[in-house]
Amino acid sequence: MDPRERLRRLAFDQLPADAEGRASAGARSGRPLDAKTVSLARLAALVAIGGGAGPSYGQLADDALSAGASVEEIVDVLVELLPVVGRVRVVAAAPALALALGLDTDDLPQA
Repeated sequence: MDPRERLRRLAFDQLPADAEGRASAGARSGRPLDAKTVSLARLAALVAIGGGAGPSYGQLADDALSAGASVEEIVDVLVELLPVVGRVRVVAAAPALALALGLDTDDLPQA
């Protein structure tokens, strides 16, 4: 299906009933975005909507790492979101994401 048709179906909520399940399951065959890009985009979306529980960050961080993203790339997602979602959302997400990545932020020097 071409991008125009996919957008039309999205706009009119005419996706197949199993479209969300297939996307969640990682069925990526024939799609232009690779698994790493999808994982980073999903992580960015979680930050943009205000996060959620730590396990959500944990699952998405694990997915991104499994798809080949580096810790540096995952952290860069937060930095790149600053001008889009604002400082409050990024600062709120940082501790949960650090915990999900197994990073300890308690030993950072105070600014």
